[in-house]
Amino acid sequence: MSAVGAVHAEGDRGDRSGVRTALAGLTTRGRSFLAAGVAAAICAYVLGQSDLLRVGLLLAGLPLVCAAVLYRTRYRVAGSRRLSPGRVPAGSEARVHLRMDNVSRMPTGLLMLQDRVPYVLGPRPRFVLDRVEAGGRREVSYRVRSDLRGRYPLGPLQLRLSDPFGMCELNRSFSTFDTLTVIPRVEPLPPVRLSGEAKGYGDGRQRSLALAGEDDVIPRGYRYGDDLRRVHWRSTARYGELMVRREEQPQRARCTVLLDTRAIAYEGVGPDSAFEWSVSGAASVLVHMLERGFSVRLLTDTGSVVPGEGSDGFSGIHQESADAAGLMMDTLAVVDHSDEEDLSRAYDVLRSGGEGLLVAFLGDLDEEQAAVLARMRQRSGGAVAFLLNSEDWLREPSDVPGASDPGEERLRMLRESGWTAVAVPRGVSVEHVWRQADRERSGLTAASGGEGP
Repeated sequence: MSAVGAVHAEGDRGDRSGVRTALAGLTTRGRSFLAAGVAAAICAYVLGQSDLLRVGLLLAGLPLVCAAVLYRTRYRVAGSRRLSPGRVPAGSEARVHLRMDNVSRMPTGLLMLQDRVPYVLGPRPRFVLDRVEAGGRREVSYRVRSDLRGRYPLGPLQLRLSDPFGMCELNRSFSTFDTLTVIPRVEPLPPVRLSGEAKGYGDGRQRSLALAGEDDVIPRGYRYGDDLRRVHWRSTARYGELMVRREEQPQRARCTVLLDTRAIAYEGVGPDSAFEWSVSGAASVLVHMLERGFSVRLLTDTGSVVPGEGSDGFSGIHQESADAAGLMMDTLAVVDHSDEEDLSRAYDVLRSGGEGLLVAFLGDLDEEQAAVLARMRQRSGGAVAFLLNSEDWLREPSDVPGASDPGEERLRMLRESGWTAVAVPRGVSVEHVWRQADRERSGLTAASGGEGP
């Protein structure tokens, strides 16, 4: 649920502009009454008919009075909007709840409520509200849906006020906006056995020494707060100062998801394009790894990571997992093509090393980028690549899908450098290629090093 943002309508400040606004709000009925009244008054003056003059004044005065009353009472309406939910996967629906409160002591006339939404979310919703009693409220709702991920502003809320006689209508706009975040589709993935990633918590664990600094040795010097039961007396006697033993602690398994966003690596646009599949695949793997208890990091070809993540990525533990998933989904909701021509920046980030699983979603590659990926493989404990060929994704699907010759050559180069490389044909599910990667890895490795993700 998103937070409710209630606002009050604000009117014009100047008297002259207020008069112009009120007169401009006259409906066809109001203008007709005003014209008829003026005509009757002129005829009464020419003919000397006082009774006709009174009728003319009544006809002309009614819409003006209605406009004046409506103009003076328009400040007393408050509106709010609530999104349920505020973050929704692409292709799913979200419901927008609108609430109107009459905070004045007088009932309103007929109201028409309209919310402004981007065209990709659907038609602009309009609602007609009957008379709202003093202190009363009305609640309506509508649904929005987008097949394209992104952040979409909703608002401002517009309200058309009308008097009981239908002589005048005034449009008022509220000032607040809400934002609907459409995140990539996330597919549930099965647990598989991929070697090279089982380094820490989870089903595959190892014990690692607790590091307190880059210059640590075994044993190390005493530091304030260390448990005296850890004092290593033999080393203390040798070095002439208190020395303590370094204890073992479990190290959390790590996984880096590399998303290739280079514009030159993808062709085609829309929800069924290769790039959108890559974003959805990266989102699915990130969520899956977090649920498995891994420390997860999202990396793009620009070398950028998710704001707020630590050096080892986000930890997939307890409440932190949901927060981390939300941050990464928000990042993937707005990720777009980059102007990069290679993957060198991503390699610079990975060059610091650290064993862990590397999962890459890649577009079209040339020999130079395949060589960069071969060096990346040396910096990881295990590496899985999902390769999307633009030619396969642009042509119509066939009964026997397959990669083109350049795609096969890149797959061969990646596999020779140690990657578990899988070609992604058009329309395939993330779960299918995830299982295929597990089968290919099992075929290359005689025995897995423990259960993986």
